[in-house]
Amino acid sequence: MATVLLVRHGRTTANASGLLAGRADGVSLDQVGREQAALTADRLAAVQVVGVVSSPLERCQQTAQFILDRQAGDSRAAVDMNLDACLTECDYGQWQGRMLNDLATEDLWSAVQSQPSAVTFPGGESMAAMQARSVAAIRRHDASFESLHGPGAVWVAVSHGDIIKSILADALGMHLDLFQRINVGPASVSILRYGANRPTVHATNTDAGDLSWLSTSVTSDDAPVGGGAGHTASSAR
Repeated sequence: MATVLLVRHGRTTANASGLLAGRADGVSLDQVGREQAALTADRLAAVQVVGVVSSPLERCQQTAQFILDRQAGDSRAAVDMNLDACLTECDYGQWQGRMLNDLATEDLWSAVQSQPSAVTFPGGESMAAMQARSVAAIRRHDASFESLHGPGAVWVAVSHGDIIKSILADALGMHLDLFQRINVGPASVSILRYGANRPTVHATNTDAGDLSWLSTSVTSDDAPVGGGAGHTASSAR
């Protein structure tokens, strides 16, 4: 089965100031975010990826470009960046552009925290619709990459915190109302495989650690009884 690496964009000027940027134009990585994206790109260089799919928003494209540049720096076959609007940020409607500490005083805030499946942002999107479109997009791309490159294919999806949390919640069989239990930090990497029997989440919210073991082909999606032997990092690239 193919492997998808879910990468959140690096920190932005909006993240640093506590602003809910949403889909606003001109929100880019700050210096910390660029350093985070570069570190993530270095981690992903341990395995050759067959494709990168990104949210069209600038901060995700910037993060994706770090990954592509590092892959190209290893003299590998060129990998393209594909943009998919289904992986874009949630449409927060009238909440977009407001400060988080101000939004926390809104009545809707408590529902976002405890019952997101019932939330539709004023003038925007429902969180249930956000999850449905993002999960469908990830599954569609995953099937395509596996069909084109085989079951050992590793690809990257660069997106946003709530998007990635909703994808992970679906893969874990969690109701959307529980997705706030998942944390996805800037430039973090989460690892997911869709098998014939079930999705398997191999890691969430990682910002360090060797990823060379992803180069090992997966021959079965059966869960090892007792937990199995785990993976072994490659001694050389």
